[in-house]
Amino acid sequence: MEIQRRPETMERITTKELADKFIAEQVSEIQKQVGTNKVLLALSGGVDSSVVAALLIKAIGKQLVCVHVNHGLMRKNESEDVVRIFGEELDANLIYVDATDRFLDLLAGVAEPEKKRKIIGAEFINVFADEARKLEGVTFLAQGTIYPDILESIKQAEGKQAVKSHHNVGGLPEDLQFELCEPLKFLYKDEVRVVGEALGLPHAMVYRQPFPGPGLGVRCLGAITRDRLHALREADAILREEFDICGLSEKVWQYFIAVPDIKSVGVKNESRYEGWPAIIRAVNTKDAMTATVEEIPYAVLHKIVARITNEVEGINRVLMDLTPKPVGTIEWE
Repeated sequence: MEIQRRPETMERITTKELADKFIAEQVSEIQKQVGTNKVLLALSGGVDSSVVAALLIKAIGKQLVCVHVNHGLMRKNESEDVVRIFGEELDANLIYVDATDRFLDLLAGVAEPEKKRKIIGAEFINVFADEARKLEGVTFLAQGTIYPDILESIKQAEGKQAVKSHHNVGGLPEDLQFELCEPLKFLYKDEVRVVGEALGLPHAMVYRQPFPGPGLGVRCLGAITRDRLHALREADAILREEFDICGLSEKVWQYFIAVPDIKSVGVKNESRYEGWPAIIRAVNTKDAMTATVEEIPYAVLHKIVARITNEVEGINRVLMDLTPKPVGTIEWE
């Protein structure tokens, strides 16, 4: 599958005027591409899929069918929020699919990051295909692919290995029955946000924390187990809550917890206590191609450490990742 590059003549979208121009062009292109057919959209509730949804609604209205798949790898209460915001408040044509067991059963025992990503990506397509069979006139699959996804998936001519694969870039099955609709594929993350605001989406939605397609699957490092996944979800919720309280949620571009499949010895209730470490990652970036580490006040860190180690069963240490991108990537897997 040939992967296209962003046209060299394409102007960076930095103002509402440029965003309005982009929106008008994409609405016209979407209408020409889709015609009277229906489109399935993977609606995670993140920035990219939300902006795609707004664009498609503007272009084709109720021809859009939004599908939110709960793969069991979502952050705490995230699926519930998606259903409430899009299904109830925004009146989107929304289908909710709880596929937790389906995904976690396939991922059982799989430790290699690329294999996990490919399993999750392929199963997403299978879920969409299942939902599409229940509908009539669906011939398109919309995706929130953005340009950093493409750049990180391209193997350079000089033989550099791709940083990582993305299930929405070149990883789709050859027998895919949908034609793709990817209106944001040449935009960087900062441009997507400008377009989202120009479309009238709420500020909180446009600047919502980025979340990878594989979800917590690439933050529950190594082979995923349900108990470690639960600990990760709870620890991540505490981190996000404390960042909200101290005002860091608006200052830091992306922050999350990663939990590796290793244990260390600790002490709890005067007894030996083996547990996993929770690793804090907090970075700032404009385009997701490079990133710097955000400094977190020690008072905030101490509170986060105390809460996670006292409230989350299975975690006995909290660590901080101080590596910029490059050499580290934003995600651990």
